[in-house]
Amino acid sequence: MSEPYIKLENICKSFGTVKANNNVSIDVNKGEILALLGENGSGKSTLVNMLSGIYQPDSGSIYLDGKLVSFKSPKDAIASGIGMVHQHFKLVDVFTAAENIIMGKQKNVFLSKKRMNEQIAQLNEKYGLSVTPDKKVYDMSVSEKQSVEIMKILYRGADVLILDEPTAVLTPQEIDALFDILRKMKAQGCSIIIITHKMAEVLSISDRVTVLRKGECIATVNTAETTPQKLTEMMVGSAVSLEIERPTTTLSEKPLLSVKNLLLKNIDDVPVINDMSFDVYGGEIVGVAGIAGSGQKELCEVIAGLCKANGGDILFDGGSILGLSPHAILKKGISMSFVPEDRLGMGLVAGMSITDNVILKSYNKNPGPFIDKKYAKSLAQQIVKDFDISTPSVNHQVKKLSGGNIQKVLLGREIWLSPRVLITAYPVRGLDIGASYNIYHILNEQKKKGVAVLFIGEDLDVLKSISDRLMVIHNGEIIDIVDPETVTKEDIGLMMLGHKKEEGDAV
Repeated sequence: MSEPYIKLENICKSFGTVKANNNVSIDVNKGEILALLGENGSGKSTLVNMLSGIYQPDSGSIYLDGKLVSFKSPKDAIASGIGMVHQHFKLVDVFTAAENIIMGKQKNVFLSKKRMNEQIAQLNEKYGLSVTPDKKVYDMSVSEKQSVEIMKILYRGADVLILDEPTAVLTPQEIDALFDILRKMKAQGCSIIIITHKMAEVLSISDRVTVLRKGECIATVNTAETTPQKLTEMMVGSAVSLEIERPTTTLSEKPLLSVKNLLLKNIDDVPVINDMSFDVYGGEIVGVAGIAGSGQKELCEVIAGLCKANGGDILFDGGSILGLSPHAILKKGISMSFVPEDRLGMGLVAGMSITDNVILKSYNKNPGPFIDKKYAKSLAQQIVKDFDISTPSVNHQVKKLSGGNIQKVLLGREIWLSPRVLITAYPVRGLDIGASYNIYHILNEQKKKGVAVLFIGEDLDVLKSISDRLMVIHNGEIIDIVDPETVTKEDIGLMMLGHKKEEGDAV
């Protein structure tokens, strides 16, 4: 067998006392897609960041096409043909696709528009991309922006592509299109490394899988010769059930949360929520599916009292809560755990301890006129125990916790308030399998207690498994509310893109 095109040998990297990578060795062949799997904090991102020149290893060697290389910066890696597409795109919104693609590469800034468009057309044809040169980035969908990022790398002559969680906010159709592009790149001899938490995608797109755990390489296996169960066991070090429970419960007689003809306009007087109506009963989980920017964030904010609706009504247990303050809504029993991409930017204060973050929501239940730190500390300790939060102490800063533990602090604090309605948006975004399944279990426990749960998610497999009903939204409107057990992912994807089901259509 020929020598691997990329070879990382005994790579070590530490940050202070934390050993991110410990003697990790992986290799990738030309014309191969390698998936990197591992829990949060297993060292995946650190490893690819060394291959892309962002970090330098403390020890170990990197070989490219049989030659020892040393990258001092991303520029060195790009010059050697290695490009990385990050989760958060590095594009200039006000520039066109073509301007973003040539930026930093083309020395002749007066390159003719015709010549530039020809080069982009050639790459479009070669790799199955569909980049429109004159389109501004701010007018693009997420998948279009991703295509521009990939073309930026190809335009620079890269033959190694690294993708970090590339499908996080794509529809099923967009994921299929991306995978078609990756397969064409593979056929052209490109080497591809993909980091993803979605097991179905690993099995669909990769040739081999390397599993990391606690900074060490556990194994590299042929994708065709493994199963999700085996890969998960390697990731977490023990057997894990991949079944998401959907417990049967008795619903409340009347809906606990009712949204009636809700209208919310932005500063330009354009509706971001348009005539939205739905109910959530106690003892059920209603899932919400939609492409990024379809009104999910605004829906959460208007229910929580963070912004004022322009019309319609929101009822909690039959009484209107429209126009009430967030504090008044919280006192009624509606708790929100909204987790945006920057989970520390909203909901928790990064520089504060777990105890102090608990105080932010529990001070009004303090048994006395003054903040009782002892009382708050006992609450924090109870949340840490109940939700199995891994932390040295409740005085530990939240920002120093892993992603999964930050998520559990946020959800734990909300659930401790014993809400009757729990609204949770993207609660497992960026989390590994173990942490994600822990969150699903917590949500199901709330459902069993008769809580009405509105669950805004991204992974359609999860939404189909955990939801009792699934609401699909597009551009601020409800396209349909469907049975997750009978609807297909493809049909959900079409609805997410705005395709309304006609009478007689099978869903």
